[in-house]
Amino acid sequence: MKVMLSIKPEYVKEIVEGNKLFEYRKAIFKKSNIDSVVIYATKPYGKVVGEFLIDHIIEEEPTELWNQTSEFSGISKKFFNEYFEGRTIGYAIKIKEYIPYDEPLDLSFFSSIKTAPQSFCYLQQS
Repeated sequence: MKVMLSIKPEYVKEIVEGNKLFEYRKAIFKKSNIDSVVIYATKPYGKVVGEFLIDHIIEEEPTELWNQTSEFSGISKKFFNEYFEGRTIGYAIKIKEYIPYDEPLDLSFFSSIKTAPQSFCYLQQS
């Protein structure tokens, strides 16, 4: 099963270039059978650009999460700390393989999605 994540274009670029191998989240999907993440690059780009296969998901206290993932975080420690401020647990989705789409897709391509997900949304299998 797949989920769609909204990711800022500058971080999508880091994923595409292989500098960002971890996607951080404050909350994670409840379903355990998620194997792929479809990437919606947020505005101003506003397109679905590709997907990545999930290697595994780390659930950890933010300081330890940074210690384990910082080398390929694709973000600054300052941004990381601000993002997880006040949180006791954070999640890092380890990217196994990025798969670009030949052509970026509009959200309307996905009939079950009307607006970009705030955090994530499950995609129906076609």
